[in-house]
Amino acid sequence: MQEQIKSINTLEELQALYTATFGKNGTMTAKLKNMKNLDNDARAKLNRENVALRELFKSRQTELENAAMHAALAAQRLDPSLDILPENRGTLHPLTQTLSDVSSILESFGYEMWTGPEVEDDWHNFTALNTPEYHPARDMQDTFFLENGNVMRTQTSAIQIRSMEKIGAPIKMFGIGATYRKEMDATHSPMFHQIEGLYIDTDITMSDLIADVREFLKRFFEMDDVELRVRPSYFPFTEPSIEIDMKWHGDRWLEIMGAGMVHPNVLRNCNIDTDKYQGFAFGFGWDRLAMLKYGLSDIRKFYDGDVRWLQKTGF
Repeated sequence: MQEQIKSINTLEELQALYTATFGKNGTMTAKLKNMKNLDNDARAKLNRENVALRELFKSRQTELENAAMHAALAAQRLDPSLDILPENRGTLHPLTQTLSDVSSILESFGYEMWTGPEVEDDWHNFTALNTPEYHPARDMQDTFFLENGNVMRTQTSAIQIRSMEKIGAPIKMFGIGATYRKEMDATHSPMFHQIEGLYIDTDITMSDLIADVREFLKRFFEMDDVELRVRPSYFPFTEPSIEIDMKWHGDRWLEIMGAGMVHPNVLRNCNIDTDKYQGFAFGFGWDRLAMLKYGLSDIRKFYDGDVRWLQKTGF
């Protein structure tokens, strides 16, 4: 029987022999039914024969199954001459990549990232930022007003207020998020993104602000050095207020961001001691930074979801 099992080459033949041996009318089945008439030695011998045969059947079944699998694999062939499909990998959107780059740089400077609500109340969006009701600076922004008196956030400076209200001073943070204004052209969008930094501590000066801005721009644009131009400006929440330009491709100057020393009224509105603390704030649109870094000309392309445009620009 053992030699017969080993000589079988198909699973079908093995199954037929197994049935003939252990089936209802099988030869081993008949022997086991007669076991009660055997003495102890004969019973023991029959049990050993039964176990050995079953293990032999199982072993041969495994061998035949493995042989069938290897034969099937060997029958498969790869034709290396076939053309491969064109590669079409997904990539990060340019705005997402810009945010990642900016965040990494600021966090390496010790700034902590904060976010806040896009629907804001008047206090956090205007009044706490030294822009009380009827202040002419409110006319500088075309605001989306809601029926309940709240607004679609016009600036991420509101996140600065919330952070100072929560932890006070000292504080070193940057806020990121979408902002909304009623404007739409090639360089403006009704929804755009801002990043604003805030550093409040003792003995913080305008020199600290310029140093952080200079180093940030060097790292972001991957330049050995940058030439900056500082111009006086006006923002209700900083005093003095400045705008910072960067020399770009020859003698061209580009406005990069607004900044300044935080107005004492803003600190008082957040219950921060102005006799002890002072600091600076800066803000810029990360959409604009993305346009400059990647050489894009129309901000609206960021949002219209045209995959062809993303492929053409290399993203």
